[in-house]
Amino acid sequence: MSEKQNTRNMIIDTASRLFFTKGYHATGLSQIIKESNCPKGSLYYYFPNGKEELVLECINSTREHVMEKWKIKFAAYEDPAEAVQAFVVAIAEEAEKMDYQGYMPFSLWMAAETSCISETLRAAGQNVFTSWQGLISERLSERGMDEQRAADVGIVLVSLLEGALILAITSRNKQPLLTAAKTIPYLINKCPTL
Repeated sequence: MSEKQNTRNMIIDTASRLFFTKGYHATGLSQIIKESNCPKGSLYYYFPNGKEELVLECINSTREHVMEKWKIKFAAYEDPAEAVQAFVVAIAEEAEKMDYQGYMPFSLWMAAETSCISETLRAAGQNVFTSWQGLISERLSERGMDEQRAADVGIVLVSLLEGALILAITSRNKQPLLTAAKTIPYLINKCPTL
């Protein structure tokens, strides 16, 4: 990886961590520069439009990172219910390993805080959830589920996961995620079309 790409990635990684732990409004560009150990000029070189552009990149980077995790689980398991369960259990283990800090409580900072800041960030957040739902729905459809039902189940599963993440982070306990994982086969196999 080139030094330029490395510097850009360090800025994005540092900014994401700070946005996740402190929130959008409490994270300043000076703090990102200091903690990334990058020259001030680098941040403005890569993100000339400032904080909103950087947040947008963090949102898109997180979306891709999590999409890759979904794809790995779906490739590893024939049964979509088992793949989704494995994904949720892996998130529970990772959150516990990180002591529920600096983890990806994506809904907490992105949806609740940045959606009010700009239409661009709101649309990026919508794209995150839509892409995750779409990937789940696509996999369910491939396994023979009706498209509308697969779309409904995708929405329910992402909603369940986000809610369980919020509970796990606020209680600093992985049990809400593990409990959610137990319900996944029922939701996939029994959830009616709405």
